[in-house]
Amino acid sequence: MKFYHQKKTFAGIPEKYATLDKSKIVLIPVPYDYTQTWKKGSKKGPKAFLSASEHMELYDIETNSEVYRKGIFVVPSIINSSTSTKKMIKIVYNLTKKYLNQEKFITLIGGDHSISIGTIRAIGEKYTNLSILHMDAHTDLRPIYKGSPYNHACSMYEASQKHSLIQIGIRSMDITEKKYIQKGNIFYMHEIHKNDLWMKKAVFKLSDTVFISIDIDVFDPSIAPSTGTPEPGGLYWYTTLKFLKKVFKNKNVIGFDIVELLPNQKESSTDFLAVKLYYKLLSYKYINMN
Repeated sequence: MKFYHQKKTFAGIPEKYATLDKSKIVLIPVPYDYTQTWKKGSKKGPKAFLSASEHMELYDIETNSEVYRKGIFVVPSIINSSTSTKKMIKIVYNLTKKYLNQEKFITLIGGDHSISIGTIRAIGEKYTNLSILHMDAHTDLRPIYKGSPYNHACSMYEASQKHSLIQIGIRSMDITEKKYIQKGNIFYMHEIHKNDLWMKKAVFKLSDTVFISIDIDVFDPSIAPSTGTPEPGGLYWYTTLKFLKKVFKNKNVIGFDIVELLPNQKESSTDFLAVKLYYKLLSYKYINMN
């Protein structure tokens, strides 16, 4: 049995900024796509993400910062395609809990969206007044799908039963999911594309403590085509950053994941978008602490 072990540092940062004891941030790669129901291949997402990161400039112009100096530790993965989904979720839960207890800022790269279940479980045990900010083309609110409650299409159902769930960019869902939507907490893409007034309302609805889960398919396929279930009419880069910057400015974001990156050998721009998004969010987190 082969396991995926990432030996390089994130973005090629110096080793002194990549050790666990010196890092404020942990990056948990989860190369898993067993529950993918259309295009498979997001298990290759973490490797493509880390490879693309080697080509990113470490100075962020907007925030005038080099956030890697806060330290980013890449956690070796012990998950592969033969791991059961239930076991994968348990592993992610345990890793999240372990690093939360060490007061680390938790970040993950997937992998399909089922990886979020374990992380949110662990975070929910530590933070009672927690909001989940879910940015996605799909609601992912099915209680069970294809015989499993752990499918990527179910990734937000458990969270919706325990926490405030704010959903952004939604433009595809099954009618059976409507009953699980939290009233007033969903921002459909066909409504929010008209202006930016939705941003203030969405931030207001979040509790003080927030975990962010971003599915790459929340973006329009014109800027992020390499994902498992692309949907037309998504968010664009600067709109997304404008909103997320407001979230980080006004709330205590305790972690985030980026999921459903499905690498394409002929198109690597989505890999790099995911890396830039990751680094931007870290820069927003520590913008006043550099």
